[in-house]
Amino acid sequence: MAEIKNYTLNFGPQHPAAHGVLRLVLELDGEVVQRADPHIGLLHRGTEKLAETRTYLQSVPYMDRLDYVSMMCNEHAYVMAIEKLLGVEVPLRAQYIRVLFDEITRILNHLLWIGAHGLDVGAMAVFLYAFREREDLMDCYEAVSGARMHAAYYRPGGVYRDLPDSMPKYRASKARSDAAVRELNRDREGSLLDFLEAFTNRFPGCVDEYETLLTDNRIWKQRLVGIGVVDPDRAKALGFTGPMLRGSGVAWDLRKLQPYEVYDLVDFDIPVGTNGDCYDRYLVRVEEMRQSNRIVKQCIEWLRNHPGPVMSDNHKVSPPARVDMKSNMEELIHHFKLFTEGFHVPPGECYAAVEHPKGEFGIYLVSDGANKPYRLKIRAPGFAHLQALDEMSRGHMIADVVTIIGTQDIVFGEIDR
Repeated sequence: MAEIKNYTLNFGPQHPAAHGVLRLVLELDGEVVQRADPHIGLLHRGTEKLAETRTYLQSVPYMDRLDYVSMMCNEHAYVMAIEKLLGVEVPLRAQYIRVLFDEITRILNHLLWIGAHGLDVGAMAVFLYAFREREDLMDCYEAVSGARMHAAYYRPGGVYRDLPDSMPKYRASKARSDAAVRELNRDREGSLLDFLEAFTNRFPGCVDEYETLLTDNRIWKQRLVGIGVVDPDRAKALGFTGPMLRGSGVAWDLRKLQPYEVYDLVDFDIPVGTNGDCYDRYLVRVEEMRQSNRIVKQCIEWLRNHPGPVMSDNHKVSPPARVDMKSNMEELIHHFKLFTEGFHVPPGECYAAVEHPKGEFGIYLVSDGANKPYRLKIRAPGFAHLQALDEMSRGHMIADVVTIIGTQDIVFGEIDR
């Protein structure tokens, strides 16, 4: 008789379903996974070490590049940690703008996730649907910060600038008739808030379309139901947070249980699953998109009726107004000092965490009183989820490994840091 032995297969790092540079060494018995060993470190940029050689403000753009699908949420945790150590008060309007963009970022993240997860499992169309809405929200990022992805919009003490009064418009070209351009620009005639309001009105219908394509789809359910089951106690023991934990039936959400900014002033629900499988995690994320849409609506309503400052008036932290800087020597010197030397943060240590689209994203910051962090440690949600990949995929087929990587919603920038 032939000797039967397990064989080893390399999955990635150049694999379209590896969601980054993940190298999985799979030990297989036929097509059944006996062991999955994730090899990481192929994207290491040394973010935590680099932060020790940059001023506090210079490290904000590095945060965008950690989870490059949830840019502003990463910035949020970082600036919150700095504000905690400095004891800086953030104006209420800036807090509402931050919550607004946190939720826009959550929708952006889940749209990419549903599209990519669909592609991994073999549903081609949903990717095109999801990117249609993603494009509108990317325009909001660009309108407010000048960049489509790496915004660097949140600053210690508030946000970079107030919301714009106009949106960029499409122009007529050989490819587009005037009527087509008018239709494209229909929601762009007013301010950013008007554009977002039109988006929030049509978005629930878009989510219905994704659900029509997937939720009761026979093949989708065959691929997701009962795959990668994690019970609530095990999920907590493995350090799961976000949709991975809520999919197992644990109603843990920092926005409700440790509210920051103005989350205690907005109304929303925490969706939870019951079975802790890939399908439940899918349902949780879809419902999260609807809840984020609710929060965005409430923020738009408040921001419309409450003008005010969006940056702290503590000028040790915030730059002078542009007009003052160009007309007053003292303000010019102040501006120059702030952006070259930066501000000095009192000695101490703190931890600030946000409910990031993927889970709890935390920044542990240690200051020795200098203008640069003494130590910065990033608590990335994807890192804790990846360690469970071996446990989640044992006994499943190779094709199910792809489903499990998809359901973990992994982005490698934050895992390798």
